[in-house]
Amino acid sequence: MDNLSHGRVIGIDVSRDWLDLHCLPDGHRCRVPNVLAGHSAVATLARGRNAVVCFESTGGQEWQLWARLEAEGVAARQVPPAQVKAFAQSCGTRAKTDRIDAELIARFFAFRPEAGRSLPAENLRLLRALTSKRAQLVEMRKRLLAQVRAHQKLGTAAMFEDVDTELKQRIDSLIKELEDRITRAIASDDHMSEMVTVLRSIPGIGPVASTMLIAEMPEIGTISGEEAAALTGLAPIAHDSGTLRGKRVIAGGRRALRHVMFQAALVAAHHNPSLKSFADRLRDAGKPHKVIITAVARKLVTIANALCKSRQKWTIPGT
Repeated sequence: MDNLSHGRVIGIDVSRDWLDLHCLPDGHRCRVPNVLAGHSAVATLARGRNAVVCFESTGGQEWQLWARLEAEGVAARQVPPAQVKAFAQSCGTRAKTDRIDAELIARFFAFRPEAGRSLPAENLRLLRALTSKRAQLVEMRKRLLAQVRAHQKLGTAAMFEDVDTELKQRIDSLIKELEDRITRAIASDDHMSEMVTVLRSIPGIGPVASTMLIAEMPEIGTISGEEAAALTGLAPIAHDSGTLRGKRVIAGGRRALRHVMFQAALVAAHHNPSLKSFADRLRDAGKPHKVIITAVARKLVTIANALCKSRQKWTIPGT
């Protein structure tokens, strides 16, 4: 990152069909189709300007462009949409169009270049795609089960029993298929296999949590515990002013990973000896359940990060 020329930036608003570009410092604008020819045009423009290309995370629509730019030797960075939105608010920008968004993305990156994320390795992109699709199917199954319970309360469950059973079996089968593909993807990469072995040794972190930690936080093991907690959105944020001491809250971070770590914390609070005693102390101090689970999740992430950094499996402290 340090050797990039951050004064020369091309911000891109990515949509399904189009790429809207805004170039800094001269303010040049253009629009190209979101196809391979358009991606090559962006690469040519970036090379001619010696510029860094940046764009928001858009649910995967930027991946093909990102890979193409990197393949053609163009520096490209993904920036977090929430931070771009906050930047727009700080600038007093209320209007929203594709052209305005492209300019905001460019100006945000010029202001905060360290916020940009580099393109993950291909095997990591595959793992992230698989875990994302699995999460979607799990959510679909959850909604289906909620509908089944609603039918049972209304006394109409028998009307849809065959359909619901067949649909649930199909979803279960697809989830199992994805989990098998995830296992094979991890086994094919020595680094990921080693990290999974370390993570799975921690009581409370199972197959889903270990996979999500690697897929959604590839920085694990290379950053500090505080940074790991912040990336997960589990670091408490102060709200103090003068003599007022406001309530600490968590915010931001990578939401999908935070949700999984909450589930892992529920298990760790009962089955991880160190974290169980920690949770018990908070419970004895009168802390609410949600505060306890958040604190356990934060400790779980920092422990996972420390063990990945040292490449050591978890052991009971004092043994």
